[in-house]
Amino acid sequence: MKNLVSAIEALFFIHGEPLDIKKISKILEIEEDKIKIAISELSESLKNPERGLDLIFQDGKIQLVTKPEFASIVENFIKEEFEENLTPAALETLSLIAYLGPISRSKIDYFRGVNSSYTVRNLIMRGLIEKSSDPAVSRVSYITSFDLLKHLGISKTEELPDYEKFKELILEKTVNNNEIN
Repeated sequence: MKNLVSAIEALFFIHGEPLDIKKISKILEIEEDKIKIAISELSESLKNPERGLDLIFQDGKIQLVTKPEFASIVENFIKEEFEENLTPAALETLSLIAYLGPISRSKIDYFRGVNSSYTVRNLIMRGLIEKSSDPAVSRVSYITSFDLLKHLGISKTEELPDYEKFKELILEKTVNNNEIN
């Protein structure tokens, strides 16, 4: 791969959560040793004071994060986001999770046609959705939170308007499009 460091940076950015070297190696189809070298180069380049991002390493996983000196900017941004109403993107994502949950982020991205990591993270921070481990597929899924159900005044997602109709339509689309993972 011509620009491995940039490809890894893009993966960290788009994934939005920690990744391990083995997964990066599998995705990029490049040996783990080369991945380690490229991550080291990326880490060094991010040390430049003109960069706002950094890498953190924990338990064999690596994540792209904002530098600590920008914490107050990020905090102000998040506070402002919480004071505002949900965006159309957040409402769309929340609806997908409510009607299809548990649902993986890759399925959310597929149905929306865009990366949803920021929107999902925002909904988690607001307490409207939560992560749910699905041992059957060994990946993280998302479901509605109890707080959302309380806020909507319902006791289960099946009480959402036209729940069965939409669930059926979406399942039909999923069956017809086997490429969804």
